[in-house]
Amino acid sequence: MEAVVSEVVTPEDLEKFEKKYKAELSKGSVSKDIQFEYAWCLIRSKQSEDIKKGIVLLDELIHKGTKDDQRDYLFYLAVANYKLKEYERALKYIRNLLRNEPGNSQALDLDKLINKTMKKDGLVGMAIVGGIGLGLAGLVGLAGLAGLIGLAVAKKSA
Repeated sequence: MEAVVSEVVTPEDLEKFEKKYKAELSKGSVSKDIQFEYAWCLIRSKQSEDIKKGIVLLDELIHKGTKDDQRDYLFYLAVANYKLKEYERALKYIRNLLRNEPGNSQALDLDKLINKTMKKDGLVGMAIVGGIGLGLAGLVGLAGLAGLIGLAVAKKSA
C-alpha cells in the first residue's frame, strides 16, 4: 500500500492528461473518464496544490459516477488526503468505501496504513510536547535554584 501512496506522476504524464482535460473543457464538457484520469495524475504529484486540485475534481465526480466508479473516487480521495496529512478526511473516505465493500482488501490496507501513521505521528507529537515540558521544567528548576542562591546571597549580605 505504501507504494500506492508514494507513487509519483511523471511531468510528461501530468502534462499529457492536463492537455486532454483542458481540450475537453474548452469544448464545454469534460467526460468523467478524462476528469478522473487528470485527477488521478494530480493526486500523484509531489506538489500539494496539484493534489488539492485533484481532490476537487474527484469530489465533483463522486456525485456523477456509478457504484464501481465511486469506489475508485473514494479510494483516491483517501490517498490524496493521506498524502496531504489530512488523516481524518482520509479515514472518512476510506471508511465510506468500506461501508459499501467491507471486504475490499485495498481499502482495508489503506485504512490500516492511515491508522498506523496517525498513531506514529501522535506518538511523535506527544514526544515533542513531553520534551518541551521537560525543557520548561528544567528552566523553572534553574530559575528557582538561581532565586534561592540570590536569596541566600542577599541574606548573607544583610
